[in-house]
Amino acid sequence: MQRLRLEISGAVQGVGFRPFVYRLAHRYGLAGWVSNTSKGVVVEVDGDAAILAKFADALLKEKPAISIVQNIRSKYLLAAGYTSFKILKSTGGKKMVFVLPDLATCPECSLEILDPENRRFRYPFTNCTNCGPRYSIINTIPYDRPGTTMSRFRMCSKCRNEYDDPYDRRFHAQPNACPECGPHLELWDSGGVTLARRDDALGKAAAEILEGKILAVKGLGGFHLIALASSDEAVRTLRSRKGRKMKPFALMFTSISQISELCVVSSEERKSLQSPRSPIVLLKKRDDQNSPMHISELVSPSNPEYGVMLPYTPLHILLMNEIGVPVIATSGNLSDEPICTDEIEALERLRGIADYFLVHNRPITRHVDDSILRIFNGREMILRRARGYAPLPLSMDEEAESVFATGAHLKNTLALSIGKNVFTSQHIGDLETVQALEAFDEVWNSIGALYNAHPDIIAFDMHPDYISSVKARESHIRGIPVQHHIAHIYSCMLDSGARPPLLGVSWDGTGYGTDGTVWGGEFFRIEGGTVSRIAHLRRFRLPGGDKAAREPRRSAFGLLLKLYDDPLEHLPPGTFSQGESDIMKKMISSKLNSPLTSSAGRLFDAVASILDLHQIIEFEGQAAMSLEHMIGDKKTEESYPVEIQRPEGEPMIIDWAPLIEGIIIDASEGMDTGIISAKFHNALAESIAAVAETAGEKKVVLSGGCFQNVYLLQKVQDRLENMGYELFIHRNLPPNDGGIAPGQVMAALMMNSEK
Repeated sequence: MQRLRLEISGAVQGVGFRPFVYRLAHRYGLAGWVSNTSKGVVVEVDGDAAILAKFADALLKEKPAISIVQNIRSKYLLAAGYTSFKILKSTGGKKMVFVLPDLATCPECSLEILDPENRRFRYPFTNCTNCGPRYSIINTIPYDRPGTTMSRFRMCSKCRNEYDDPYDRRFHAQPNACPECGPHLELWDSGGVTLARRDDALGKAAAEILEGKILAVKGLGGFHLIALASSDEAVRTLRSRKGRKMKPFALMFTSISQISELCVVSSEERKSLQSPRSPIVLLKKRDDQNSPMHISELVSPSNPEYGVMLPYTPLHILLMNEIGVPVIATSGNLSDEPICTDEIEALERLRGIADYFLVHNRPITRHVDDSILRIFNGREMILRRARGYAPLPLSMDEEAESVFATGAHLKNTLALSIGKNVFTSQHIGDLETVQALEAFDEVWNSIGALYNAHPDIIAFDMHPDYISSVKARESHIRGIPVQHHIAHIYSCMLDSGARPPLLGVSWDGTGYGTDGTVWGGEFFRIEGGTVSRIAHLRRFRLPGGDKAAREPRRSAFGLLLKLYDDPLEHLPPGTFSQGESDIMKKMISSKLNSPLTSSAGRLFDAVASILDLHQIIEFEGQAAMSLEHMIGDKKTEESYPVEIQRPEGEPMIIDWAPLIEGIIIDASEGMDTGIISAKFHNALAESIAAVAETAGEKKVVLSGGCFQNVYLLQKVQDRLENMGYELFIHRNLPPNDGGIAPGQVMAALMMNSEK
């Protein structure tokens, strides 16, 4: 007889791991115990050596599907003389366990809430060890009910029996509840007056949506604003109240078959939609829509895609079954603010938007938005990492010092490294409102407290005025500033497993450069721990500085002034008055609020303005999205020329002058805008290939918001792989600024190791 001790780390709490071990031990006739600890799960069993080996093998092969085993430390000891197998009380200590994301309702729970014979029939807070809230309700680890927001709800005898039965699906399901003992719904009017409770609230809420009203629904990680997607009036009202003129709204459908009537759905997209993570997936609209269902053109105007999701909580499943048709399900906030999580806060912030409020009394510890992704070449590419994905970590090759990173100004996330793991927070958003800054502080405090972290280093963006950087410099932790675009490259290296030497291509809207100019079209050679900027797009001035991010016409003016005496001759009529043109010329000549930029994002904006797609935009990336969408099914292998300049002792310069001149000529001759856009994208891909050939590195890493553009990404991939290069792109972290924080962690560790 021997004793086998297993110390298991990873996502092994809140996934039914202990009951699984319990059942497995009984199958093999082993005595001992299993317990949650702050580092994971620990198992000890007495038995014959051969049986213990079979037990350990089965534990790995048969573990719960939603668990993630990162590491197992095994040790054989003298038998302890155990006589039975028990689940022991959780223990504390240094916190290293993974916190599991919130998970979509499992098939078994979905059937129960729709079964009139089941005691949880139509109960909107049904869950088990395979599904339900985790990250949004946890206060402390180990993950046990007293450390969650469910601690206020005392289980009834029936729920307690399930919770205590190792052979029940709800054995140690921490949020376990039923209509007798768990949270309940209420429907409020816009003044907070209760109109209905429990199931009546659900039915009345659905009826109001079908009448064209806007409903604020408290869900898993915050509020949704829900409105009838077929009603032009409802969508127009929601846009007006929310302050969101053009940006597409996400849609929620009742089923995959309903989605398939309006969208093209591949097997990979179907798999993501139906996964326990249940994200919003970007899908192509069907050209041959013969469905009786109707979606207002105002939902996703001038866009060939819908962002769609399936109902992922019992509440959403029941609500959608009542409604029966697609609805808008957008974040419960004003534009640029984080989502509301508390019903009293929602009454204050959403009173002018929602007509009714469907709320419940289960508190939300932290806000968690819906994740957004697309499928690229058969695999997920995350664009917003939140529910279902955060805060699961990515793993480094070796253990290192603990680093906390404060991320970027836009699409902010935070990151924390502990040991080999880099944990990235849920999406916080743009740090431009009081509410966003409050959410930033809450997540900062939350992620530190959750892991009892005491980081050695704090990493932050080099920009002197970013609030995330200001707060980092004000902390008492040793700080390391990281250049924005270098952080992008290290983010993709962490995400993809790319290792130096390599060429990093970092293209986005803006980032503060080491020379004080605005970068955004950068190429870096990374060798060991050394990073050198080897090329960039030709620079031009942005009249009005930050205003250019919202006005593509300003980018176009500054760019055209590098080529022509009078930019107005090459801009659509009415883009600027002569007086405005004169002012901007003076601003540029005097270098007044007209920073130099090498930004690829602003180059996209300039071309969109020249082609009169957008002069002023409502949301980030709108002009670039329109340029990509213009291509549609128009195919051409032609591209505009670009020149590579090689100044002595300086980075190479990708000169877009011949490209812009070609666009102006083609546009004046009436060429189809889609063909012009395709030739523009092709030229950008050729410029990357040209720099890669000169750089001589066989591995190329792509990062930055410009590489959310599927047409560009595919062209670059095809071109480089045909040339024999190995390409690395994002999958688990967003290529946009949502991936900056983990990149800052990696860059800071590299820079610190070089000292």
